[in-house]
Amino acid sequence: MAEVLIDNTGASVTIELDIADPVSSYSVSLAEGAPVGRADFVDPPGAAAERIFFHTEVDEEFGGRGLAGLLVRAALADSIRNNLTVVPVCPLFARHLRTHGDEFVAAGGKFRRPAPTDIALVTRATRSGHEIR
Repeated sequence: MAEVLIDNTGASVTIELDIADPVSSYSVSLAEGAPVGRADFVDPPGAAAERIFFHTEVDEEFGGRGLAGLLVRAALADSIRNNLTVVPVCPLFARHLRTHGDEFVAAGGKFRRPAPTDIALVTRATRSGHEIR
């Protein structure tokens, strides 16, 4: 997945899905190709098509361009396309779904509140750097 979008300055940016183990991400890059932000997630093993979003950041020098919002919306749209239930541990994702959750669901999206087991899984994934089971 590589999607070209326009930020608040009118510049083209590219959002790409980077699958890794145990932590994957959606990254946003400028036209020059340098990644300047990402939304990290974990896909729980054995779970029924869920994606736990736990961290989103954009390099400080690119703040105010709406890049974090583009990352969130692109990740949520991809979750709809892939029939994934979103688990918003990341405050940015949680805030977006509190505000726009009805629209997300109306577009075919699914989300649920994080449980302690989700937090534990993210903690293991980010600490170990190894495959999670």
